Amino acid sequence: MAKKKIDNTEHILDLFEQVSAIPRPSKHEERICEWLMEWASKQGFTARQDEIGNILIEVPGTKGYEDSSPVILQGHLDMVCEKNPESTHDFSKDPIRFVRDGDWLHADGTSLGADNGLAIAMAMAAATDPTLKRPPLELLFTVDEETGLSGAQGLKADFFKGRTMINLDSEDEGRFTVGCAGGRETEISLPLSWNEVPADWQALSLKADGMVGGHSGVNIHEGRANAIRILARTLFMISEHAPICIAGIRGGTAHNAIPRAAMAVFYVETSKVYEVRKLADEAHHIFRDEFKTTDPNLTILCDPFEDAPDRRAMTQGSSNRLLDLLIAMPHGVAAMSTAVQGLVETSNNQAMVQIEEGKLSITSSQRSSVMTRLDGITRKVEAVARLAGATFKTNVGYPAWQPDMSSPLLAEAKTLYKKLFKQEAHIELIHAGLECGLIGAIKPGMDMISMGATMRDPHSPSERLFVPSIAKIWDLMVEILKILK
Repeated sequence: MAKKKIDNTEHILDLFEQVSAIPRPSKHEERICEWLMEWASKQGFTARQDEIGNILIEVPGTKGYEDSSPVILQGHLDMVCEKNPESTHDFSKDPIRFVRDGDWLHADGTSLGADNGLAIAMAMAAATDPTLKRPPLELLFTVDEETGLSGAQGLKADFFKGRTMINLDSEDEGRFTVGCAGGRETEISLPLSWNEVPADWQALSLKADGMVGGHSGVNIHEGRANAIRILARTLFMISEHAPICIAGIRGGTAHNAIPRAAMAVFYVETSKVYEVRKLADEAHHIFRDEFKTTDPNLTILCDPFEDAPDRRAMTQGSSNRLLDLLIAMPHGVAAMSTAVQGLVETSNNQAMVQIEEGKLSITSSQRSSVMTRLDGITRKVEAVARLAGATFKTNVGYPAWQPDMSSPLLAEAKTLYKKLFKQEAHIELIHAGLECGLIGAIKPGMDMISMGATMRDPHSPSERLFVPSIAKIWDLMVEILKILK
């Protein structure tokens, strides 16, 4: 009896759902690591972890390919955990719930995690499909990609053997990524002075919400609203008409996600409450108009706040300095590439703000495909912090991945794509960060490309996966592996 043909798309989606049932926030990948190690053991594969938690699973080659050089299939284990305000989802324990909407797959009020859970599923499928003809595989899964690529940064050259790698962390089927931006994060801390609030002042909350957000590498050029900046601008508008003392502020959830929501609690003279709320309503209409194309659901709400634990707030001087710093901080595209048309070269994301131990904490994430210009935008962020009287610390970051247009792997992939789909693949550099740059620096001479199924709005609850693109990426990957003998 002939074997029943496997529906590869549904099989991969089933594996992806199994992966998505296991919580895997950045820096908390222990359970998905344990699950994968157990899966590898059940399959009879050799698997190991390094001291950071990265996983390598060694899969023997199929008949006729046993002695071929191994090919690395690479992705990351963590996901960006974003959810809508009304969602009760707990990323520390709840499975991601899938919603199928025609050709698209999304989650129920949360980020989907196809970035990069789909890569895990596709690599697992490639390792276990008995019909494939392929060389030995090394499934390389890294931890903590989304908060700074620290898993890839910690890799050692002897952890893997392969010199040919297919990274499965791209988000447009039909495009091969051959280069990406480098990045750094700067943590800023501003000292604040605090006082008791006068008895005749009232606490108000100000919420900036409903923004689209998105990936700070993929969507930064689209001009989407940044909730932290909308909040700061609204508070500044209010402060021009009525003195305010800020008691708390927070916004943003990840260094690589454009903030969708931000909130502040502040005190104002009771006699000014009506005027202040009216100003907030005016700001709501101003910003709805400014961002009507990108963020049509943007909202600003100002309401009485009854839950203050005490009547302490920043002095007016500290409140003003806080607003000056938030408004002066750069955000968005700093430069477009002069070498590659349409490519964002340099940018930064004003990513997170909160009060920690009585100080204002700001996270800024910088990117550039030109490392000297990454230095430049980072120095600008640091200079603004210094002028405000803040301290700062910038991490080492990760390098840009410089393209190799003479790559044999790229040439084969282009030829096979045209053969399979009767059209040319697009070759691109992206502004987002990929682990290829770090892996190439660890082991020079690596031949690498990145590809993936089509996704939209990663790093947000709007994240969705175009299901028909899975089959195309799978068929292409299978053909590439077949010729790497």
